[in-house]
Amino acid sequence: MATAQLTASSIKVPARSLTSFDGLRPSSVKFASVGGAPSQRSFRRLVVKAAAVVAPKYTSIKPLGDRVLVKIKTVEEKTDGGIFLPSAAQTKPQAGEVVAVGEGKTVGKAKLDISVKPGTQVIYSKYAGTELEFNGANHLILREDDVVGILETDEIKDLKPLNDRVFIKVAEAEETTAGGLLLTEASKEKPSIGMVIAVGPGPLDEEGNRKPLSIAPGNTVMYSKYAGNDFKGSDGTNYIALRASEVMAVLS
Repeated sequence: MATAQLTASSIKVPARSLTSFDGLRPSSVKFASVGGAPSQRSFRRLVVKAAAVVAPKYTSIKPLGDRVLVKIKTVEEKTDGGIFLPSAAQTKPQAGEVVAVGEGKTVGKAKLDISVKPGTQVIYSKYAGTELEFNGANHLILREDDVVGILETDEIKDLKPLNDRVFIKVAEAEETTAGGLLLTEASKEKPSIGMVIAVGPGPLDEEGNRKPLSIAPGNTVMYSKYAGNDFKGSDGTNYIALRASEVMAVLS
């Protein structure tokens, strides 16, 4: 969902003109006065939805090629303690259920089927695919390669990575400096070291065969600092899923 901040110096909108925006709902577009002072006139907020809406006359969607259609898991609207979260604080979902798949793809002379099946619960890359609203629910259509892994339980620690993905338990950040000074939460450096929990079957070669990864569960590795997708387990443990190419070294 896109938002914009407009000031009175850059645009003037007569209050009566707002009635011409038929069908738009309250949104995050704001009108403020110059210098940040409170505006003398309040305006209704307007929303522009980023997701494409599939008209009700269409009753099914069939992905093509190596694409997958996923029904997105509902965003959490309140914390475990029952406190309702504003939209800005809600975690963008990265999980959902596969509802349809394409016919697969051809690599070399091999025809490969999609590795995930309808009904499978999956985790996908945060900014992958195209969002759409279908049958009153939010969906995402994305390539199979953007599916990070399969989740057979409600615990992220049980993620089974796909393709060339590696699933890592992140090492805890240092609590003190080398001189013994206690670090605040904000000053702790984001760790880029962790232990491999699970690995995917490997990437495809030019003949369509899987090439096993050189990284194995149990390895302690160093990875690129801003790579991959971050997750937090129910017990507060941090995990990251990334591509094998983003792992820089094995530590021993």
